[in-house]
Amino acid sequence: MILAVASGKGGTGKTTVSASLLSVWGKPVVGVDLDVEEPNLHLFVRPEIAGREKAFMEIPVADETKCTYCRQCSDLCQFKAISVLGEVLLTFPEMCHGCGGCISICPEGALSAGSRELGEISWGRAGKAGFLMGRLRVGEAMSPPLMRAVKEKLRGMTSHGAMDVIIDAPPGVSCPAINAVMDSDVILLVTEPTPFGLFDLKLARQAFTPLNKPMGVVVNRAGVGTSDVYDYCKGSGLAVIAEIPYDRSIAEAYARGSIIAETSSGFRDMFIEMAHKVRSMNGGSHGREEV
Repeated sequence: MILAVASGKGGTGKTTVSASLLSVWGKPVVGVDLDVEEPNLHLFVRPEIAGREKAFMEIPVADETKCTYCRQCSDLCQFKAISVLGEVLLTFPEMCHGCGGCISICPEGALSAGSRELGEISWGRAGKAGFLMGRLRVGEAMSPPLMRAVKEKLRGMTSHGAMDVIIDAPPGVSCPAINAVMDSDVILLVTEPTPFGLFDLKLARQAFTPLNKPMGVVVNRAGVGTSDVYDYCKGSGLAVIAEIPYDRSIAEAYARGSIIAETSSGFRDMFIEMAHKVRSMNGGSHGREEV
C-alpha cells in the first residue's frame, strides 16, 4: 500500500508522523520525502545514503536557421515558454513544463530536445526501511517535474518485491501536494486543534476528496485549542484515528531530531496502533503482531 501523510498547512507535525510510522511499520517499506522544496524527513530517520543522481527535464532547443516562423509551437504552448515575434524565435526554459509538444509539432525540425536540471534524487536505507528523497535545485520554480522523477525512481525500487510506501507530502493543497497524494491508497491528514488548523484541514479535505481516497485525521498537540476540529471531522465523516498529546517531551525530542515513536513505549504503542488503523483503512486486516 501507499500511504501519503499530508496537511493543509505547514508545521502541523506531518514529518513527525511520517518518521514515527516508518520506524514502527514492521513490514518492508520505503519512506519517501516528496516535499522537495524543503525536505526534512532525513533529519529524523538519518538514512545511510547509497546513491545520488541529478534529475533533468526535457526542454526545447531552437535552431533558428530552420525556423519558418509559422508559430505552431508558440500557439500550442499554454505556458508561453516559446514565442515567435515577427522573425525572432524565443525560448524561455524556466517556464517550460516539459510536455515536448512544441518539438513534436514543429514541421521544419527547428526544435530539438535539450535538458534543464531540476534537482537531486537521493536514496539509501534508514534502519530496516528504504529511503528516497528529492531536493529541488535552488532557483527552480517548479517542483512537480522533480516529484515525478522521484516517483519514477520509487517504481524501480519497489519493482523487485512487495513493499509498502510512506510518503511525506508537501504541505498545502496546491499542485505539489496533489501530485504527492494522487497515487496513494490512503491519505492521512495531520492537523492541530486551532482555528488555523481547522481552516486548512477543510481546504485539504476539499482538495483531496475528488481523488476518492480513504482519508483519516491525526490531531497533533491534542489538549490545546478547541473542539472545533473534532466537530468538523464528525460532521464530515472524517475518522480521527489518533491524537498526539500536547507534551513537552515531544517538543524536546523534536528539537533533538529524535523520532517520537522511539522516545517511549507509550508513544511507540500509539504509532503502532496508528499503523494498524491505516492498514485497516486500506481494506486490510493485519494483526498488531505484524506491526
